[in-house]
Amino acid sequence: MPARSTSPSTAVSSAKTSPDSLSLVAQLVKALDDKKAGDLRVLSVGEHSSITDYLILASGQANTHLRALRIEAERTLDAAGAPIAGIESGDESGWIVFDAYQIMIHLFMPEQREVYQLEQLWRDADEIDVEKLLNPPKPKAPAKRKTATKKTAAKKTAAKKTAVKKKAPAKKAVAVKKVAKKAAAKKTTVKKKSA
Repeated sequence: MPARSTSPSTAVSSAKTSPDSLSLVAQLVKALDDKKAGDLRVLSVGEHSSITDYLILASGQANTHLRALRIEAERTLDAAGAPIAGIESGDESGWIVFDAYQIMIHLFMPEQREVYQLEQLWRDADEIDVEKLLNPPKPKAPAKRKTATKKTAAKKTAAKKTAVKKKAPAKKAVAVKKVAKKAAAKKTTVKKKSA
């Protein structure tokens, strides 16, 4: 494989600061899963390796299946604009390796995967749940402001009470005026009768 253009320590430090690495891993996992890759596994090896952060391991059922997986992985990396340092595959070897700097992809025939046992070699690495990469949790909708609604409702209720209070004294005043008019009318009637 061609040598990297950066030193191993630079490659690791830039990889750890790149938030796109894990999203690219998720894209690759989805692409390989769509092509029916078997036994997909993702290992986070950044703490144990100076050359890469993630290993993607997958199996194909035949050499033609491996080629299809290789083509799909290459398309995904190209679409993401990710540089590929190299691809190694021997004719009918049953093992294809991609070096995409922060991500290395190993595509195997089941027999070769059993022989090389990369999962055992990297047993200290953290395994990333492939199901979570394939079906990430949906972000929660932002919580509605309940306090604003309560304040608005409280203002409306207060406005209604104020309106009711203002109207009530007005009715009493009208009633008082009617009573006063009746009393005045009685007085005038009494005065007219006595006169």
